[in-house]
Amino acid sequence: MMTINTNTYQTDILGSDYQQQTLTLPNDYDGKVVATLVRKKAAQATQKAVLYIHGFTDYFFQTEMAEQFNQHGYDFYALDLRKYGRSHLPHQTLFHVRDLREYDAEITQALAIIGQEQHDQVLLAGHSTGGLITTLYAAHYPNHPLIKALWANSPFYDFYKTPIEKKLVMPLLSKLGKHFPNGKCISGLNPWYVPSLHKSLNGEWQFNLDWKPKSMPFVQLCFVHAIAEAQKEIHQGVRLTIPTLIMHSHQTKFPKKWGLDAQTSDVILDVKDMTDNAKKMQGDVQTLAVQNGLHDLVLSAPPVRKQVYQDLFAWLKQKIA
Repeated sequence: MMTINTNTYQTDILGSDYQQQTLTLPNDYDGKVVATLVRKKAAQATQKAVLYIHGFTDYFFQTEMAEQFNQHGYDFYALDLRKYGRSHLPHQTLFHVRDLREYDAEITQALAIIGQEQHDQVLLAGHSTGGLITTLYAAHYPNHPLIKALWANSPFYDFYKTPIEKKLVMPLLSKLGKHFPNGKCISGLNPWYVPSLHKSLNGEWQFNLDWKPKSMPFVQLCFVHAIAEAQKEIHQGVRLTIPTLIMHSHQTKFPKKWGLDAQTSDVILDVKDMTDNAKKMQGDVQTLAVQNGLHDLVLSAPPVRKQVYQDLFAWLKQKIA
């Protein structure tokens, strides 16, 4: 077991209540690699913790979520994965990945740290791409001694595309991504999502627009390949040995202009893909629709996210003693 020096924590960009430490990882095809573990401890000592993994073009900034977990007796931890947010190094392309299993290294190291910091019950949590990553991590490590439950917040179990695009176009782009990883294609991401969130635009949240950009018109082909390969496993059905809660908005919309749909819908992924793939999973898997939820449910309007936390912690109280 690796020995962790807790003195490596320093104050995080979110303020004195948050600490971060850099996780050193083996070099990859781009050279030096690091990840960043952020923590916020609960007021009272606890053996329960959550490890949160962000989505694509994202990083951890959701302080209200951390505070909610603290108030419910969990120490909160979040990873900025390699090449994202706090972990992005000058020589790296943001969000560059060729295989989602690359992230196993930082998740495993983070869990080891959480275990050494006197926790024996961990909720693994992930949003969007992070929901896909954490679902597969839980499936690949069914006997992990710490992981006791999984919470997927609008997980990226399929591309938001037409049936023909899913059958013909995405496999072709994935194949190209395997052989031409640095190539790019049109992302198709709805341009109104980040404007619905950021305080300077139409939202209530403050975050770094360099790390979570206003728009993402193109994505690397290697990202498409990495996601498509991971999703194949989801589509075939995975076995989960821990209680799993998959939460999602009650609806998907693709607004072409700013309006109510952008403020009350998942505009990034199709919620039906989440529920359809959840039905293929073996184990104690529950899906829950959130009325008027955004893609990142914890960034929805105040009454909506109040309901998110109420439902989440009621479920956790039932599943984790």
